[in-house]
This record gives sequence, C-alpha cells and structure tokens, in this order.
Amino acid sequence: QVQLVESGGGLVQAGGSLRLSCAASGRTFSSYAMSWFRQAPGKEREFVAAITWSGSTTDYADSVKGRFTISRDNAKNTMYLRMNSLKPEDTAVYYCAADPDAYYGGRHPASYDYWGQGTQVTVSS
Repeated sequence: QVQLVESGGGLVQAGGSLRLSCAASGRTFSSYAMSWFRQAPGKEREFVAAITWSGSTTDYADSVKGRFTISRDNAKNTMYLRMNSLKPEDTAVYYCAADPDAYYGGRHPASYDYWGQGTQVTVSS
C-alpha cells in the first residue's frame, strides 16, 4: 500500500509562484514512477508532469512546459512541483499519483495505482 499526501496549494495572483509537495509512504519511494495531474471544475483530470523513479527523465504537458518543474528527493520520500508564472487557467485541484512498479508512468490517469487527496490551487487575475 502507498499513501500520498499533497501540500502547498493556495491562492496566488497571476504571475506568482507556488511549490507543491507530495509526501509518500508505505513502500520504497525510489522505485515509484510519479506524476502530477490536475482537475478543474467541470473538466476531466489532466496530465501535468511526470518523473521517472530515478528522477533523470521528466515529461510535461505543453500547457505548463517552461513554467513548471517537477522534481523528487528520494531520500525524503517527497516529490515536488514548482509552478512559476501562474495563470488563472492553472486553477484546479492538483493530485500526485504513483505507479509503484514502473520506471515511467506515462500521461494517462489509468496508469497510476495510487493517488493523493489533492490540494487546491487558485490563481486570481
């Protein structure tokens, strides 16, 4: 069993920055492929960014590329999402997800076995 807990969400003005964290427990974090997804009201959950278990390879949705940075610290069992130049359209609940047995989990939510409870990010214009 894997437990994921997100933190770091909040209200920020357009152009501002936030850093989300995802703390993991339950199994060997360094063997998980991890990702961030988000879901805005009335919309489907969408891929934001992914990172391999080693942290050596990352993948980003086009909508966040160049503004967001995904990273992980396997010694702390924690993944991060640094979000810069935030836009109102980034407003959503952000979820972290884990695929415990994959090097890279991919962009589809169905690939991930474990999810956090989500953290709200609201960007005002």
